[in-house]
Amino acid sequence: MESLAPENHRHYGWSGWRNLLLPQLNRRSLYIYGSEVAVERECIRQKKEAIFVIHPFSLFRSYYIMCMVAITFLNLIGIPMEIAFLDGNSGVGWEGFNVFSDTLFLIDVGLNFRMGIIDEDSEGAVLDLKRIRQHYLKSWFVPDMVAAFPVGYILLIADLQYHGDSPSSRANKMMRILMFVRILSLVRLLRVSRLVRFFNEVERVSNANLEVMRIFMRILSLFMMIFLLCHWNGCIQYFVPMLEEFPSDCWVRRENLMNASVGEKYSFGVFRALSHMTAISYGSSDTPTNDVELWIVMTSIVSGALMYTVMVANTAALMSDVDITSRAYKNKMNHLEDYMTFMKLPKGLRMRITNYFQARYAGKWYDEKDVLKWVSSSLREEILMTICLPYVRKVPIFQNRDINFINNILMELQYEVYQEGEIIILKNTPGDRMFFIEHGQVLEKNEFFERELCDGDYFGESCLITKERHLATVQAQTASQLFSLSVDRFRRVLQEYPEIKRDLESPQQDKDLLLF
Repeated sequence: MESLAPENHRHYGWSGWRNLLLPQLNRRSLYIYGSEVAVERECIRQKKEAIFVIHPFSLFRSYYIMCMVAITFLNLIGIPMEIAFLDGNSGVGWEGFNVFSDTLFLIDVGLNFRMGIIDEDSEGAVLDLKRIRQHYLKSWFVPDMVAAFPVGYILLIADLQYHGDSPSSRANKMMRILMFVRILSLVRLLRVSRLVRFFNEVERVSNANLEVMRIFMRILSLFMMIFLLCHWNGCIQYFVPMLEEFPSDCWVRRENLMNASVGEKYSFGVFRALSHMTAISYGSSDTPTNDVELWIVMTSIVSGALMYTVMVANTAALMSDVDITSRAYKNKMNHLEDYMTFMKLPKGLRMRITNYFQARYAGKWYDEKDVLKWVSSSLREEILMTICLPYVRKVPIFQNRDINFINNILMELQYEVYQEGEIIILKNTPGDRMFFIEHGQVLEKNEFFERELCDGDYFGESCLITKERHLATVQAQTASQLFSLSVDRFRRVLQEYPEIKRDLESPQQDKDLLLF
């Protein structure tokens, strides 16, 4: 038994690690597969294939993508700073981070050959290694390999190679290598493509509300890209004069920044870049003194214009995607205003129509019938039971009835809204429907009695059985939301339940009804 324990322990550990590669139950996986059972089947499918493949909806991939977003963003901030300002004096900490980042990005290239992908056509996960390799080689392999170029290793090896040389010889050799590596380091800025891709992946693997997460990630990625654009521009402002070995008429010498700290140089560079990008010219009013500086200024101005364009475009897209029902309501109200103006309706009638729409839709336009058609019959019944069942159960003729009969009655209810002062039922008119009060207050009266009804009450139920005229007038005291059941719809449902029909048409039932 003791000899088997280590093997069992290793098997358990491997199983635990493999579970991190299996799909997890979250909003996105449920959206793709449709149910918890389907997600479990996907787990079984991956286990049966017994291959090392990271599922797109696995817990490992979720944490891995979030980690890569942070590492990539730090790289895109630090690499321009290193190229422009550090002059080879980045220190052990930054060199260590460089080596760590290069290693991680090279590992990422390898992992992508084992990273499952989502098939846009079938909306399922592709776990076949051959298809994964072909997809990656045709898409992101080349940009990823270029961006993962191990510049950190080159600097580390060069430092070790010339460690034994004299200080002056070592300094000259390192300076030449440093200038070469600085230019070569620019390819690592291609990691910005990874950042965009990782943002899309975070949206996919997130367990948050899909629509909320999509909007949040779009806003976050927009602000991060704007920040990176300003940051890079500020670094370029200093980097180009540095490549020219700081000519006597460059802005760095004019501002006396040759011996300034890195923070001061960076601050002036970003300030100069922002003044170009925002086109205010404050802080950069001096005319460019050479062709290179002229092109830097023009590039900054163009990048600022592009930044404004991207901001306006994304803001417009976000505004069009947010609160669609409110915008639809405003469009309907605009059409209504045009119609009332064209028909020259009186001001009082216009006000009543506008108030009706406000009470009926509360600033959100939707078609309730269409919404109920979109869901399954069981969900439709559950929705109506949640909303209307408490009101229906209060009516004596619907108490202790078959649940199927009640469900059919609920399906026939119609939503209606009445404004303050409107007549809902007029005395001596034919009884064609009964009402259930969801919200509001109504007054029922005739020459013999008067009573107020409010939320949860009902009236007009006698017409469903007797078909007689109403004996009282019912008027809305406040804006009232009601559900109505017409006699014709009630009779149509009753035909399918003959026993209930005989019971309701019995003389005893007629005596129990309150007639209006």
